[in-house]
Amino acid sequence: MTNKIKVSPSILASDFSKLGEEVAALAKAGADYIHVDVMDGHFVPNISMGPSVVKSVRDRTSIPFDVHLMIDPIEPYIDEFVKAGADIISIHPEANDNIEKCIDKIKSHNVKAGLAINPDTKWEVVLPFLDKLDIIVVMSVHPGFGGQKFIPAALEKLKLLRKKIDDSHPHIELEIDGGVNFENIESILEAGADVIVAGTTTFTGGEKEYANNIAKLRG
Repeated sequence: MTNKIKVSPSILASDFSKLGEEVAALAKAGADYIHVDVMDGHFVPNISMGPSVVKSVRDRTSIPFDVHLMIDPIEPYIDEFVKAGADIISIHPEANDNIEKCIDKIKSHNVKAGLAINPDTKWEVVLPFLDKLDIIVVMSVHPGFGGQKFIPAALEKLKLLRKKIDDSHPHIELEIDGGVNFENIESILEAGADVIVAGTTTFTGGEKEYANNIAKLRG
């Protein structure tokens, strides 16, 4: 487990009318990553943003863009997200694509690669890819929409992955995504997450509260 808990605010919960300003404000408030939820209306029942949106705000901060691709197929879009400025790209093994090929393509650009696993997916799905991964994302809601309730079963998945990572691949970051709030953050950190994705919670109270919210999410 890393020494510092990282916070990756999801811009899905931001004010899209001033997205560039929101990204800059999050960076100023101490965010470690900017989490970008990409949804295609096919793999998940929602449509969010594409490479052009990422590119349009990339120059507003130098902190890493943590791009979560909830899309199928994956492979045809990797290059575009890399060009747009992604520093981390996480994909879903549930997609009907060649996951190893996609991971290799991400890594070929010197971009960090991650696997995001849905609530109903067993954590062991990541095992064949551990040597190539930089981050594992445990989904604690069913992907597709922001503002959902946290699924408690994700905590056990975090604990099992934490042990596996610590035993054999300590460089891998363990991220939690979905329904994170101030009420459940303590149990999430105890279970072993070291990167916290939070949308609604980060943005609660407006820009004046971003720094405080991010600090509270670190536990």
